[in-house]
This record gives sequence, structure tokens and C-alpha cells, in this order.
Amino acid sequence: MSNSPITLSHWHTEPALIAGILFVCWAYSVIVGPIRSKKNPNSPHSARYAYWFSAGIITFYLAVGSPLDPLGENFLFFAHMIQHNILMYISPLFILLGIPPHIWDEFFEKNVGTRKFFRFLVHPIIAGLLFTLVFSFWHFSAFYEAAIRDKTLHMAEHLSMFFTSILMWWPLCSRSKLIPALPFGPQMLYILALMLGQTPIFAVLTFSKEVLYDTYFYAERIMDISPLEDQKTGGVLMKLANMIVSVGVLSSVFYRWSKKQPV
Repeated sequence: MSNSPITLSHWHTEPALIAGILFVCWAYSVIVGPIRSKKNPNSPHSARYAYWFSAGIITFYLAVGSPLDPLGENFLFFAHMIQHNILMYISPLFILLGIPPHIWDEFFEKNVGTRKFFRFLVHPIIAGLLFTLVFSFWHFSAFYEAAIRDKTLHMAEHLSMFFTSILMWWPLCSRSKLIPALPFGPQMLYILALMLGQTPIFAVLTFSKEVLYDTYFYAERIMDISPLEDQKTGGVLMKLANMIVSVGVLSSVFYRWSKKQPV
């Protein structure tokens, strides 16, 4: 293992990561710029979409490319949980808000088969189950340790969390007319179901009396915190993030719902 100061100051600049991010940014720019202007010049466009999309790309890179990644991969479980919070609750939401709804609808209108399949994936039961199962799967100790030790598997872990989180967010914030968000009432039930679905893995991480992951059990202690305390902190952070997001979304849904009610 590299010594701590060098490892913890590392920013990932691997060609695959940088090229992937640059390609996504280029594709977005082409789609909302020249292609939109050529095919549908009268379609609405606002700079706020670009701001949201940029925020999504930046937060994604901060999660997987900043020193937070080696910190969580080699030393602190709770740092890895912060990384997962960003990949599940922040970046996917920003990316989704950054894509103009008419682009989704134009694509779905021309690709009926894809639209049907995507509608199935973002059904609240399917999206909620995929989100919960993927998150829980990667936190079983065998799969978690395997992902940490293999870069390709680690990338697959993060991308699977990211994409299932986009599916999870869709029923709450989609602006598409062809595959819209849920009505306000079902949205609230959906959020409550997601909170309950993730409770078991949070409880295991927080209340276990044993360190579940060898990586952190044997890791160099760079903070005055034991491996078990680190694990419990990670579990608490994940539950807090889940609760903050859930309460925030529920409050937003309730407020928007009340505004639509007749006075």
C-alpha cells in the first residue's frame, strides 16, 4: 500500500474516466445544441438545464475522481459511504434535472420499444427494488471486498449504483410527458417504501458487533477511530443521508401538492 500522504492527495486522471466524462459532456452539448437547433429550433431551452447537468458531472467526478475515492477504498469505511451518497442521491438527480424533457420525449416517441422497456424500468416497484437490491448487494462483505480489490469491478459497482439511482429518481422528478412522474400521493408512498427497504442494511452496518470488512479491519488508522466505530459511523451517515433526502422530497411533494389544491 502506498504511504498515506501520497495516496490521499491523488486525483484520478485515468484515460478511461476522463475520456468517458468528456464524451458524455460532448454528447450532451451536441444534443442540446446543434441537433436541437437543426431538428427542432422552436423547442424550449433554458441555461438552467446546463447548470444542473454540469453540477451532476462535477459531483460525479468529485465522488469517483477526488481523494475521497482512495480514502474510502483504503482507509475509512465512512468515506466510502459518503462517496456512495453522492453517487446515489446527488449526481443522478442533477443529471436527470439537466436533460430537457423534450429531448426525452422526442427520443421515446421515435423509439417505441425502448419507451416500453424504460417505462417498465422506472415503474416505482421495479425502480425501487433495483435501487434497493443493487445497493444492498454491493454491501455484502464478499462483494464489497471483491469490488475494492478489482478496479473494473469497483467501476461496475459505482456505475450500477448511479444508473439504478437515475431509475429511482425518475418517478419523483421526471418532466417527460410520455413517461411522467408519479402523482403526488403515490410519490409520498414511494419515498416511504424506499426508506423501509434500505433499513435492514443500515441496521446491519450500524449495530453489528463485528467489523464486516477486512479492508478496514487491517487498514492503517489515519484517524483516531477504531474499525468498528468507523463502520458504525458509515452506517449512521448512510441512514442520515437517506432520511434527509426522504424528508426533503416528502416536504417538497407535500408543498407542491398543497399548492395545487383549490382554495
